[in-house]
Amino acid sequence: MNAAVVTVGDELLSGDTTNTNATWICDRLDGRGVTVERVTVVPDRVADIARVVNEYRAEYDAVLVTGGLGPTHDDVTMEAVAAALGRDVVEHEVALEWLAENGGYTRDDLTEGTADLPEGARVLHNEVGVAPGCVVESVYVLPGVPAEMQAMFERVEAEFRGAEKHVAVVEADEPESALLSRVDDLRSRFDVTVGCYPGDHVRVKISGGDADEVAAAADWIRDRVEPVEN
Repeated sequence: MNAAVVTVGDELLSGDTTNTNATWICDRLDGRGVTVERVTVVPDRVADIARVVNEYRAEYDAVLVTGGLGPTHDDVTMEAVAAALGRDVVEHEVALEWLAENGGYTRDDLTEGTADLPEGARVLHNEVGVAPGCVVESVYVLPGVPAEMQAMFERVEAEFRGAEKHVAVVEADEPESALLSRVDDLRSRFDVTVGCYPGDHVRVKISGGDADEVAAAADWIRDRVEPVEN
């Protein structure tokens, strides 16, 4: 299974808000064996959101969109997703009923547009906030507030499944450039994916579908690098 993540918000593009949602979602999808192939940030503009969602839903098994939910002037994600899928935006009766039963609201309490979703969408109730999310075909629409997004994602997390992946990390007290030939040898000897991530020391991340192959690859490179002293 592969996926794309679309995060919506002018505040992300201006640097006013750090895009922690994309990092969190990618980590959770990766842990389930789902390959994330795109992470895109778009402004609060219907045409931009619709264009990207329409393009990605044709290319990937799932598209996850976060941000821009609710009834305020810059909450245009539902309208944009509906446009991408050729649907109208309608008041969702199930969403309204759930808000009344679980949120203590009446229709008059709610701002107009709070429960407007693309026609035919499966509602995802917001147990932390107010504005609901939804699923339309292969597009998952989640809130931008991290706590709300995370709680809502966890309710549908089981719908994202990929090949089982095993991971091992070897830390090396050497510059990344010094490891090039050994990493090349590692790739040629073992059927694994290798990533090198520099910092205070280099982390060599080895992943693959066969646990024994990953373990053997980790042992091989561990014996050939300078270890990090604890």
